[in-house]
Amino acid sequence: MSIAALCSDRVLLNDWHVIADLTNLSAHEPFQTRLLGIDLGVHCRGRYNKEVVRNDTGALVNSIKRYGFLWACLGTPERDIVFVPEAEEADRYLLTGGSIAVKVSGLRAVENFLDMGHFPFVHTGLLGEEPHTEVAPYKVELTAADELVATECKFYQPVASPTAKEGFVVDYIYKVIRPYTVALYKSNPVHKDRLDVITLFVQPVDEENCVAHPFLCYLKDGSDEAGIRNFMQLIFAQDKPILENQLPRRLPLDPRAETPIRADAVAVMYRRWLRDKSVTYGAIPARM
Repeated sequence: MSIAALCSDRVLLNDWHVIADLTNLSAHEPFQTRLLGIDLGVHCRGRYNKEVVRNDTGALVNSIKRYGFLWACLGTPERDIVFVPEAEEADRYLLTGGSIAVKVSGLRAVENFLDMGHFPFVHTGLLGEEPHTEVAPYKVELTAADELVATECKFYQPVASPTAKEGFVVDYIYKVIRPYTVALYKSNPVHKDRLDVITLFVQPVDEENCVAHPFLCYLKDGSDEAGIRNFMQLIFAQDKPILENQLPRRLPLDPRAETPIRADAVAVMYRRWLRDKSVTYGAIPARM
């Protein structure tokens, strides 16, 4: 079966995607994974070199290591890997947050990451609690860099992060960088004038399955690596069953498919942004 039969979206085929956390790779055993419906094998050549091979044809796939992950591009890369400027700041922990397989379209996973409305009900006592359930109005814009950015997002959280000692209203900024890549900037409980950063690299395994790879850039003061990673895995463990019970598994792009509310402003823009990019993989395209 050809690539085109599995994924015909050029914007995805010619982009970089995370396919593995480097800590999960063995120097002795090949690692098997899938990207955009293509089965891939990761083979170690010496201590540091990794080769990514298509299992169907044996062809080498473009690959590179960055931010603690192995990346692959099935086509011809048209741009560099997403740049995370906070990864160059010396006073931050740079952590991979564990690779979480989810039985849902990766586009659904991105949209869930953008949703503040579920905090009090899914992450009760951590990222939200009753009666603080209202999502205040916020701004969403498409930048000159072709990224979706939501600003002025605020939400009360009893335990915003592993370093939080008390609840407070957390400032959020969301940035959708690529169709399957989204970043979250949120108030640090110790340094209220600075932001912790979580970038979620979603691996589209196929149209209805994905692997979420969080990259955590947290300020070191008052925290430790194990606490940060454990907190992130707890949050994703709460999200996973909710995501896997969403129907349909693919993300509907037709504006009439699901009824949005005011709190969904960024999700509405995300779906429109995907339509404008002609992204269809993992989606139910809008009716003409």
